[in-house]
Amino acid sequence: MPPELRDIRQADGVVVRSTGNWVDVQVGKRIISSRVRGRFRLSGQRVTNPVAVGDSVSVRIDDGDTGLIIDIHERRSYLSRRAAGRRVGHEQVLAANIDALWIVQSARLPRPNGRLIDRVLVTAEAQEIHAGIVINKMDLVSGDSAALVMHLRELYRGLGYEVYMTSAITGAGVDAFRQALAGRASVVTGPSGVGKSTLLSRAEPGLDLRAGAVSLKTRKGRHTTAHAALHPLSDGGAVIDTPGIREFGVTAQQPWELSHYFPEFRRYIHSCQYLRCTHDHEPGCSVKEAVEQQAITSDRYHSYRNILQSIRDGDADVGR
Repeated sequence: MPPELRDIRQADGVVVRSTGNWVDVQVGKRIISSRVRGRFRLSGQRVTNPVAVGDSVSVRIDDGDTGLIIDIHERRSYLSRRAAGRRVGHEQVLAANIDALWIVQSARLPRPNGRLIDRVLVTAEAQEIHAGIVINKMDLVSGDSAALVMHLRELYRGLGYEVYMTSAITGAGVDAFRQALAGRASVVTGPSGVGKSTLLSRAEPGLDLRAGAVSLKTRKGRHTTAHAALHPLSDGGAVIDTPGIREFGVTAQQPWELSHYFPEFRRYIHSCQYLRCTHDHEPGCSVKEAVEQQAITSDRYHSYRNILQSIRDGDADVGR
């Protein structure tokens, strides 16, 4: 019988792993390895991946128990960054249908990257996703690293973000982070080598995620998680583990909009002389005055200007 006349099975499911042209879709208790229909790649969207982990999809299942994604349901939320090597307007979707975003940094090896934190937080603010910070490897804290970690904790807590201090080795802080994950769909991201996979395996025994080491030469992590994957949690909800990121290009927006995604700027932006002030070179800028009066930290303002310049330039490979 010709394939087109066979009985076609169709079901809805959730994408739990993506490796490019093929994705794993969970349908009930089954995992269906599925292709992405070509028309989604030719639809004119400026995204590098039309289907992302966390997407709710309809899949047509053939006799070989592989599938073809024929529909992508509307997303209630998603996390994306500017696609590496692309200019403004091209996005890479990292995860879909999420309730919370956690950016993991390490206290040492590698050193915390405040500019990367700010880029991820700006994206979460723009996409209205609850965001928080996890500083892992607290067992390695000493001297200067302790001062930097405490500075970051006080800075971001003061801005209203949850900050967890953890050690995947000793277990310190892991229970509190586990409670933060429970009952919602979260995505965990951050540079390679900060201990994301080890931390998640400690928070949810049984995940057995692959962990890597930090290069002693570069002090940067080696990539170990090759593809994003969704894992159910015993306390309810799910977590999406993502590959390590070295840069995070903020997706396209107007330069004057950026300040709306810095919480500490919001009380000042409507007092500026110009309605669409970028808080960079304009006279009569209330944000710059707040920086001079130390009501806004110089670190965050410099981070803001760095992101602002990247939006103006249209560069993706920034925030390293």
